Amino acid sequence: MKNMADSTNSADVLARMAAVIESRLPAQGGDPEKSYVARLLRKGPDAFLKKVGEEATEVVMAAKDADHGGDRSKIVGEVADLWFHTLITLAHYGLKPADVITELERREGTSGIEEKALRKALAREGGKA
Repeated sequence: MKNMADSTNSADVLARMAAVIESRLPAQGGDPEKSYVARLLRKGPDAFLKKVGEEATEVVMAAKDADHGGDRSKIVGEVADLWFHTLITLAHYGLKPADVITELERREGTSGIEEKALRKALAREGGKA
């Protein structure tokens, strides 16, 4: 059973982190000399998107290690790093964690196979227009 307090607190944590990240945006006066986030944002999408890719790879490696007796808690740390860098990506593009949560809620209860088939059908229709 879903614990609503946990999901609310989780959404709150993501929203608070997003607010801090947004405060580091160059337009908000983020100082690259004092903030890792401001430094990544100043460097532009290539810098923070590279970090997203690196962190995603580290999630895969931690999971593979766990499959062979490694510490499963390392997966959590790597996913936290990945989420953090995706929050930077969202902020750069003017998006918020709530936008992702809304999309996940929209997908909830939908078969992944059906959802993928629908996206392909819509893409084909768009391609014919």
